Amino acid sequence: MDPNTALELVKQGVTLLLLDVPQYTLLGIDTQMFSVGPAFKGIKMIPPASHFLYYSSSTRDGKDFSPIIGFFIHAAPSEVIVRRWDQQQERLVKVPEEEEERYCQAVKSLEFDRQLGPYNLSQYGDWKHLSNYITKSIIERIEPIGGEITVACESGIVTNAPKTAMEKALDEQMKSSKFLTSVDNSQSRRCYYTSIPRVIKQKGIHGQELTSLNIDKTQLLESLLIKDYGSSEDVLLGELQFAFIALLMGQSLEGFLQWKALVNLLLGCIEAPFRTRTQLFTKFIKVIYYQLKFGLEKDHTDTSGAATGVSALLDDSWLSADSFLHHLCKDFFSLMLDASSVDGHLLSWTRKLKELLENNLGWEFQRNSAVDGIYFEEDDEFAPVVEMLDDPSCN
Repeated sequence: MDPNTALELVKQGVTLLLLDVPQYTLLGIDTQMFSVGPAFKGIKMIPPASHFLYYSSSTRDGKDFSPIIGFFIHAAPSEVIVRRWDQQQERLVKVPEEEEERYCQAVKSLEFDRQLGPYNLSQYGDWKHLSNYITKSIIERIEPIGGEITVACESGIVTNAPKTAMEKALDEQMKSSKFLTSVDNSQSRRCYYTSIPRVIKQKGIHGQELTSLNIDKTQLLESLLIKDYGSSEDVLLGELQFAFIALLMGQSLEGFLQWKALVNLLLGCIEAPFRTRTQLFTKFIKVIYYQLKFGLEKDHTDTSGAATGVSALLDDSWLSADSFLHHLCKDFFSLMLDASSVDGHLLSWTRKLKELLENNLGWEFQRNSAVDGIYFEEDDEFAPVVEMLDDPSCN
């Protein structure tokens, strides 16, 4: 890159001035993560957009790390965001307004330029695929009080009995972490995710009609879009991306549970992809295609060569042939590929997602029998009803 282009990117780009961050701290922005060096003062040349900053403080020898803390930002061109490391709290905090203004002017005068690392623009394409529906209003709608997302403040979730191997692993990780002993449960701060019912219950509806509503979640999707998302499909997709980033970069169990709930909702629809929400499902399949494509990439490493642990959460517990994701995809692919008429864009992206999972995970999606269909989790109360309806001896 020639000097003039670089200077223009510095001036037009967003700058994160991060003061007094200790050496060996793991710090990441978007899909990039690295170990902080002694001269580090922040990151420059960041494209104006929504981003996720996350970090993990280390012991003095750089061998043990605390749970990740992360937060979203939405920055305008030439904006300077200033944070200072609080040694006692081991976290980044805002500086007083007067002090912030002085630092902003110093950054714009290029006084810190040599101590600012450049944003790796070659990785920006990956980030855009993961965050293109996340806007400033999405961040403000969902982020917790104070903005910080960390599994250390999700104690209310992990105290409930986790079901999946991944949830159990995260629970054990939290219990064994020496960094969590100082966390006060009264300070627990959760994201404001939309509540997604796992089972539809309506007064005055019983038997097979109620079972049908739980087999095809189209009606639930429509009611949530109107009631909770202001009829905006993009707001729903923004929440899906927010939850996935909180999971993948922020290692948030709450993010995983919300992502799982939204994927269950959308892949549990039968009528919507064909009639009412074809465009939404085309965009949705494209979103999870890029999420899983990035999540399944091996050897995500920081600039010092240390593994970031990004792919550690996408482990065998929910990438096995017995996982919730496999069951849902199997039913959805069968629905799409067996239909007599499907939108061309939706069919194309569905095939791409199917090929990704087959090639990267070795998953097979052939149905074993005529009744190998709708997937329910262990404690779904409608599972026995559906099994009974599918049993020929009960008809």
